Amino acid sequence: MATFFVMIGKKINQKQVFLTDGTRIPVSVIAAEEQLQVGDIVKVTGISKGKGFAGVVKRHHFKGGPRTHGQSDRERAPGSIGQTTTPGRVYKGKRMAGRMGQDRVTIKNLLVIDVDAQNKITLIKGLVPGAKKSRVIIEKTGEAKKFIPVYQEEVKEEENKNAS
Repeated sequence: MATFFVMIGKKINQKQVFLTDGTRIPVSVIAAEEQLQVGDIVKVTGISKGKGFAGVVKRHHFKGGPRTHGQSDRERAPGSIGQTTTPGRVYKGKRMAGRMGQDRVTIKNLLVIDVDAQNKITLIKGLVPGAKKSRVIIEKTGEAKKFIPVYQEEVKEEENKNAS
């Protein structure tokens, strides 16, 4: 059951969230801060930034042609894209120039560093796909075996008192 809401003049498609125990969270109440704890391992899914029309050098990391011996227009060209009479076509999946980015990307094994439920902020260590203010899906996959919290001010104060 999909619903829509307006954010910055755009309609963004929202999806229902079902927990593992079978309960359903209403779309208006979704908050990652309530479900996640510090030290959880998550995977983050989002739509990567679109980069527009890109050539094969930028898109597929092709080397390009020679820059000397009269080849002034072959530097960033893909080269040959197929055979001659047989098979007489270009194979499917041939890497060529085209639109780059704007794909669904999932980054796994990210660590939740801090959760601030009051300000609705979740700090995740690592890369998060997508542009700023874009929608992402955060999915809990496990818990860290050994987690060292970032904020250890209380521990340091106790160590200083014990040392003196």
